[in-house]
Amino acid sequence: MIPYGKQSVSQDDIDAVVDVLKSDWLTQGPKVPEFESAIANYCNANHACATNSATSALHIACLALDVSHNDIVWTSPISFVASANCALYCGAKIDFVDIDLDTGNISVAELEKKLILAEQSHCLPKVVIPVHLAGQSCDMQSIHRLAKKYDFKIIEDASHAIGAKYLGKPVGCCEFSDITVFSFHPVKIITSAEGGMAVTNSEQLAKRLKRLRSHGITSEPVEMTEPSHGPWYYQQIELGFNYRMTDIQAALGLSQLSKLDEFIIKRNDIANVYNDTLTHSNLVHLKQSVNHYSSYHLYIMRLVNSDSKHHKSVICHMRECGINAHVHYIPIHLQPYYKNLGFKLSDFPNAERFYKQAITLPLHPTLTPEQQDKVIQTLKNYLVKQ
Repeated sequence: MIPYGKQSVSQDDIDAVVDVLKSDWLTQGPKVPEFESAIANYCNANHACATNSATSALHIACLALDVSHNDIVWTSPISFVASANCALYCGAKIDFVDIDLDTGNISVAELEKKLILAEQSHCLPKVVIPVHLAGQSCDMQSIHRLAKKYDFKIIEDASHAIGAKYLGKPVGCCEFSDITVFSFHPVKIITSAEGGMAVTNSEQLAKRLKRLRSHGITSEPVEMTEPSHGPWYYQQIELGFNYRMTDIQAALGLSQLSKLDEFIIKRNDIANVYNDTLTHSNLVHLKQSVNHYSSYHLYIMRLVNSDSKHHKSVICHMRECGINAHVHYIPIHLQPYYKNLGFKLSDFPNAERFYKQAITLPLHPTLTPEQQDKVIQTLKNYLVKQ
């Protein structure tokens, strides 16, 4: 089976992990801050906080921005459920903004329309979480302009987008956001086995993020309620979590980071082949916006002029032929848990239409030209027969 995505682990990666296993520090050692510093430098951001998953990073990002009961958070319905769950973990209310069919990202026009109505009914969001679907940044400059007008904070869910660029700058520089979150799950662009990272330019937010990922504990005298009892002393000053990344994971992430640009060039090369060869009238490529450089975590096409039955048949046929075609994503608001919160079919029509049309094709650095040719020919031949 040709997977839609997979990790690319080399001997250098293995050696980096083995070195940590032979060292004195398996966790809470020097590799985590080294990885944090390297990610911050890569993104031109001031601070980074490593976590055990991107979901954890999203959770503490919301908490660091004081999201709590009765606050409102908006995100995209076309994402993995973690993009919305993180707000619910904080006791907040969640809502969604419909997408732009051309990119799969949050529609700025729909966001502005929803903000105007929310202001009239006094229910503006405290935080908006744009999701950079498949590795292409949302229109962050426009979203930031709206944030200033309507007074909300921004968390970029860049789980797909490390190494991508927006307006010539790296995603994660936080020029147009408060916090950006990355994922290092094995299917992502680089991996630390499991892991995530929150980056920010705010020293205050960075300190809070790092405290929240480690039980809400501080050893900083200025943050304590009384003088230290000695060099062993610490205090828990808020409710935090054990969301720490291990040094083993950080070592793998550091090694992978050295190959990030190489991986993204390869991903763009593969995507360009798909763009140039898959020209069937029923297939529409996701539009790459001007001044964007995608990291191409996923290669998503839309199968237009077809019904749900045909859409399903195409994906099932690809799988029968040994190609793990996939769909990203089932709209979050249609999940049973979210329907129980009051969301329903037709709430976000573009997202629902996108789901019925989307096909994710294999794209990863280890995909061979022969494998890609099999993907292309299998899809084209089946569409011609249909």
